[in-house]
Amino acid sequence: MTHRNPTKRSRHVALAILGATAFTLAGCTEDKVDAEAFPDLQSCKAAASPTGMFTVADCDAAFAEATALHAESAPRYDSLATCESQHGAGACGNEQQVQSGGSGSIFMPLMMGYLIGNMLGGQRGMAAAQPLYKTPDGKFTNAAGTSTFSSNSGKGQLSASQFTRPAATVGKPPMTPTTLQSRGGFGGSKGVTSGG
Repeated sequence: MTHRNPTKRSRHVALAILGATAFTLAGCTEDKVDAEAFPDLQSCKAAASPTGMFTVADCDAAFAEATALHAESAPRYDSLATCESQHGAGACGNEQQVQSGGSGSIFMPLMMGYLIGNMLGGQRGMAAAQPLYKTPDGKFTNAAGTSTFSSNSGKGQLSASQFTRPAATVGKPPMTPTTLQSRGGFGGSKGVTSGG
């Protein structure tokens, strides 16, 4: 087994594999975790290995966690048109369709895959999985809308912050075209900066 020292080049290669284009700021040093994205539970189970990064049981647990986060933290919109403007045609449903017990007048994106991270479940405020949603340009994003991925399958290293538990949206007022415009779109927050 060979060990490689992390270099700038290998970091960019690893990120390119998964297609992450999120807040990678120069000068920031963040813990990296092995991560893999899957379009569905069956794809994860097919790639699982008892000696690999994750097992079939890990797939089940991560999918359950991503599904629970989806129900609690998925972006919510006032209309199907507003939701589809942020996630693309056919990528949304009302709360009742997406989860049982929801409202028929609130819309949210369909979960189009999930991201599983290695050894995150025990860290406070961190999730071992994240739901993935389509963006209008055919890419994928997380529940907070802070990261964009070129695909909902692939693996690489991501900063641990990509697994920060998203804020709950259930019970909150749904986003409208006006609130989206003031924020700069889903995941946007004009005037907010982040550092590493």
